[in-house]
Amino acid sequence: MNIIKFPHKNTWKTLLERPTIDFLEIESRIKVILTDIQKQGDEAAYRFNAQYDKNFDKNFLVSTQEIELAPTLLSKELKDAILIAKNNIEKFHEIQKNEIQKVETMPGVVCWRKSVAIQKVGLYIPGGTAPLFSTVLMLGIPAQIAGCEQVIMCTPAFEGKIHPAILFAANLVGISKIFKIGGAQAIGAMAYGTASVPKVYKIFGPGNQYVTAAKQLIAKEGFAIDMPAGPSELAVWADDTAIPSYVAADLLSQAEHGADSQVVLVSVSEKLLENVQKELNKQVLELPRKEIAEKALKNSKLILVETNEIALSLMNEYAPEHLIIALDKTEEWAGKIVNAGSIFMGNFTPESAGDYASGTNHTLPTNGFARAYSGVSVDSFVKKITFQQISKEGLKNIGKTIEIMAENEGLQAHKNAVSIRLK
Repeated sequence: MNIIKFPHKNTWKTLLERPTIDFLEIESRIKVILTDIQKQGDEAAYRFNAQYDKNFDKNFLVSTQEIELAPTLLSKELKDAILIAKNNIEKFHEIQKNEIQKVETMPGVVCWRKSVAIQKVGLYIPGGTAPLFSTVLMLGIPAQIAGCEQVIMCTPAFEGKIHPAILFAANLVGISKIFKIGGAQAIGAMAYGTASVPKVYKIFGPGNQYVTAAKQLIAKEGFAIDMPAGPSELAVWADDTAIPSYVAADLLSQAEHGADSQVVLVSVSEKLLENVQKELNKQVLELPRKEIAEKALKNSKLILVETNEIALSLMNEYAPEHLIIALDKTEEWAGKIVNAGSIFMGNFTPESAGDYASGTNHTLPTNGFARAYSGVSVDSFVKKITFQQISKEGLKNIGKTIEIMAENEGLQAHKNAVSIRLK
């Protein structure tokens, strides 16, 4: 990673581009998978499972026996860690529930809004090179708190086996309908429904570029998904108060996600950038996923800027999924960020805390979508329905206003709906 010094604002758009993926080629393959799932259901799901995951199990539903066996295959240390994470995530998400608040907008006119759980939701949990049992907690817990009636889960089973930590976490959050289906075929199965997999109303969860493409394609057909999401990314904004070894470790924690991940470090200190560069070169050699991280670092940037005001503008332009701020006045600068999925403040707040156990959700908008999207929360699993109730006196108070507005929009029947009552 070379240090890019004082880039002009005109170059920022190009400088901050994410790694490009040829979605046209991917989409053509995914369309075939989705079409076959829609037409052939379980038969197509079995065929694609066998082709991509070497899973030849025709019974997709995970058995009660497999769920009960899972805890026995895990260390006490891991189970305890998952339980602590579950507790923290529950605490953070529990406070997101909204109480009904009624407001009398004028005498006799009462309005309110109620959160109603989406009845049927589907969760996709990656299980390839990294079995993301943490994502089971991040999606299952808010779904449970929201009160969704039916929560199903799809995850790849390689040679018919699912990582026991995924099954353990699913059982903890009350998910019993777990299907051994991965990739784009899982997205199709949950969207269209098959003989085995129930059709759901909204699909959640991260995945590789094929899963992402499948979610985007079904969204075009009108199916609801959690958010547009792509490869993971991290930006760090730091100065000389930051510890280079910590910064390098944070950058590598995201780089190891995938070869198409991206990390960015922005600083007013050239010395810090140089020291982080040395640490990256040293630490990457020790990683089991070294090759993946090294490929991701090729997509990544070390950027030197003149002032923190410029760095602030750059960060808001980039709109990172994850943003670590390690500055002399971290809180002051963090308060000025308007575009980010999740912010991590100070030298002792690694991004991996949010990935696993601090309590915040790790399912976040990527690829600049943090300009307009939030991460997953309890709100993601509910709809907000508005109510209003108008008394006889209330209609007398508001009726004339409605009549005038309707008449001036040329909608006479709207006016008449009020007038007939007033008469």
